Amino acid sequence: MGLEVCVTRLADSLEPPPRQTVSEWADQNRRLSSEASAERGEWRTDRAPYQRAIMDALSPYSPYERVVVMSSSQIGKTEILNNFVGYIVDRDPGPLLVVQPRVEDGKSWSKDRLAPMLRDTPCLRGKVSDVRTRDANNTTLHKRFPGGHITIAGANSAAGLAARPIRYVLLDEVDRYPASAGTEGDPVALAIKRTATFWNRKIVMVSSPTVKAASRVEAAWLKSNRQSYWVPCPECGHFQILRWPSVEWPDTDPAGAAYLCEHCAVHIPAFKKPWMLARGEWRPANPGSKVAGFWINQLYSPWKEWGETAAEFLDAKESPETLRTFINTALGEPWDDEAHTSVDLATLIARREHYGPKLPGGVALLTCGVDVQADRLEVELVGWGRGEESWSVGYQVLPGDPSAPGVWQSLDELLTQPWTHERGITLPVSACCIDSGFHTQQVYEFARGRFHQRVFAIKGKAGPLPVWPKRPSRKNGTLLYTVGVDSAKSTVYGRLKIVEPSPGFCHFPADRSQEYFEQLLSEVLVTTYSRGAPVREWRRKKGARGEALDCRVYAFAALQALISMGLSLDREAERLQALAANAHPPAASRVARSRWMQD
Repeated sequence: MGLEVCVTRLADSLEPPPRQTVSEWADQNRRLSSEASAERGEWRTDRAPYQRAIMDALSPYSPYERVVVMSSSQIGKTEILNNFVGYIVDRDPGPLLVVQPRVEDGKSWSKDRLAPMLRDTPCLRGKVSDVRTRDANNTTLHKRFPGGHITIAGANSAAGLAARPIRYVLLDEVDRYPASAGTEGDPVALAIKRTATFWNRKIVMVSSPTVKAASRVEAAWLKSNRQSYWVPCPECGHFQILRWPSVEWPDTDPAGAAYLCEHCAVHIPAFKKPWMLARGEWRPANPGSKVAGFWINQLYSPWKEWGETAAEFLDAKESPETLRTFINTALGEPWDDEAHTSVDLATLIARREHYGPKLPGGVALLTCGVDVQADRLEVELVGWGRGEESWSVGYQVLPGDPSAPGVWQSLDELLTQPWTHERGITLPVSACCIDSGFHTQQVYEFARGRFHQRVFAIKGKAGPLPVWPKRPSRKNGTLLYTVGVDSAKSTVYGRLKIVEPSPGFCHFPADRSQEYFEQLLSEVLVTTYSRGAPVREWRRKKGARGEALDCRVYAFAALQALISMGLSLDREAERLQALAANAHPPAASRVARSRWMQD
């Protein structure tokens, strides 16, 4: 071999590999696994063309150090992140930290997403040892490869966010992160801090948003260049962002949904969406930002037809809880608490209706909420029907000193009274929650002797807690249940905005006073900040009384207690219908009722 040939080959070996973006790497190398993807085989970015710019912003040649993706589900963001991880392992190795909301989520991603990609993508195969080899360099949460490693952590674990310097930080579903990683502070800030020593670091933040003004990903996206994907109309060529209000369908046929062009008003059929996506382009609203930010929703997804999204909406709009999920995960938009919890007093009062002296026909069971004051008990009796539609059956003030037995005897008489139903039967009070924050010992004593009647001593607690706890604590021999009052209030206020009888709708009797409704609307949802993280909390209006709201929250908590024990309102409604017809209730209803009544 001549000297000239040797020198040429040596020069070739020292020449850096040709530049390749993440999307080019994925199109050339990535293989989708059957257990991790609906479409097995070669990766094709052209299947969802909007993914190309997102992946290329992650490439080392892009000018962006930080990339933010605020999106719905069903747009392929998990596979975008997987492609980025594969690119790092194969083309640009370095230490990588992947942060999931919980350690358990990290383990699931490692086993169900990462491992199949490492196994089935040829250029990655063998670069990371199989976990089953018991190689110390490869565990579920820590994997080494030539030139780098992958550390997988939960945002709820400060230990996983500490130690090693990191070049790449991948923060997935950041809106599900806790406000603090243990006592160490904001998990996002802790993770990013670990990149300080790398000049060529890359920080990626991805999530569906949650609540407006309290969403991590929304806050980051607003500081970015705020790119949206614009697509042309097949008829007039006008470019536009696909937004939910422009999706229309025949009243009885959501499958026939089409998109209304904002310029020429032509209904674009769903089969033309691939043509629109192929000709789309990302446009920034804030081009001066040095952060790349992308927002996209489910309407762009090649895996979701517009008709499917329309059907999801029709199911979701039945209650504020499901509508919020639709807005967050299908539309990729933050939920606006103010818009969805602000209730007009006059409108609510105008909805009062005449019940008559008996329980309305839709009521399937009764619960009770009790607020304890210095000189009285305030009590609301609420009837519940299918879909948690509710009727305020009665609101009473029981005067008396709660430290003396008289007022408690009055409450006992109220709770044991049978209530006559329109269907000709009677209903008992199935469960009652009593706030133990005042005259605590008397509440404990009353509840302890009536647990068989489902009388619960409760303590309200603010914060992101479930309405009804998984298990109680024990205080002075009494079971004490911690109720997530913020979650309950959000549900109550959301349902007060429902304007037509339907699941979740709230009925009120014609004789209910204006003062009652003022108390029911006595709180507002505000945003505060804890250790730099936004926190949403309910606060009482200045000078307002809130006993009616508290009683409704406690009656709702009592219903959730029964549901946690296996109660089905649909089955209860069927059982009452059978009883009213002098027939035996269905066997399934008898079994379910005996189970939750005897727990």
